[in-house]
Amino acid sequence: MASVTDAELKAMNQEERVTALGMRTEQLTGKSLYVEFDTEAADNFTYPWAPDVDFNKRTEVDCDGKTTTEVNRQIRELMAEGYGTIVLQNPRGMHSLGVGILSRLNLIIEGSTGYFAIGLIDGPNVRVTGRVGWSCAENMMAGTVVIEKNAGSTFGAAIRGGDLVCRGSVGSRTGIDQKGGTILVGGDTGALSGFMMQRGRMVVCGNAGKNLGDSMYDGTIYVGGDIKSLGVDAIKAELTDLDKAWLTRKLTQYGLMPDKGVDHFTKVVAGKQLWNYDNLEPNEKKLIL
Repeated sequence: MASVTDAELKAMNQEERVTALGMRTEQLTGKSLYVEFDTEAADNFTYPWAPDVDFNKRTEVDCDGKTTTEVNRQIRELMAEGYGTIVLQNPRGMHSLGVGILSRLNLIIEGSTGYFAIGLIDGPNVRVTGRVGWSCAENMMAGTVVIEKNAGSTFGAAIRGGDLVCRGSVGSRTGIDQKGGTILVGGDTGALSGFMMQRGRMVVCGNAGKNLGDSMYDGTIYVGGDIKSLGVDAIKAELTDLDKAWLTRKLTQYGLMPDKGVDHFTKVVAGKQLWNYDNLEPNEKKLIL
């Protein structure tokens, strides 16, 4: 790489800086995750200590007058008794509700929750009839979560698997540090959605705010409306027939299929020019950004 002065770098646009700093000389191809398992070994899909619940065995819990700790403890006690469908009534915006559920369960929350609801879960199917606050389903591993109304910021932060659905609009930083799974938004999403995304898919049926996909490492974002701006190293890509087939199936599954289909969606992926970002000197990082 030829020597380039700071003044020359400042005069360049981003694409010219990337080339001048030698960041195109080693184009990585990414990594593939191979999962091998025996489809007949059903025991491998659940934790050995997970309670054996019956989805047809249903009960209700009135959250009114109880603390979050008391409600979460009662959920576990009812699961130990074999209840597979639990309905939480009068949640009244409680924070950290329904967290840490690591087994099969049909959980219905009739109302709205506060911050950090349904986080750290691995397996349950959850439906919230109202709204949710910040960081809903943070670090979700598996299962399904459907929010009937709107959600706050950092919706689905660092999720690794499962389907996370909001039929309304969500705040900023949706899917920040997403490591897998699928996030579906029926309305709009705010700024910096998909920030540092590593794997998985995000679908926004409405509009996206500023800096979409900023510093994303991998994964795919689909937007049905307008994009305010793309973040650093996020680029538009061709919407293939495979993308359209997947979008059609997934959006139809949750009743979010737009009347005009999926041909109008914009596909956003990582440009993969910042994959060697950590090798830069501090002053070079400032110039490239």
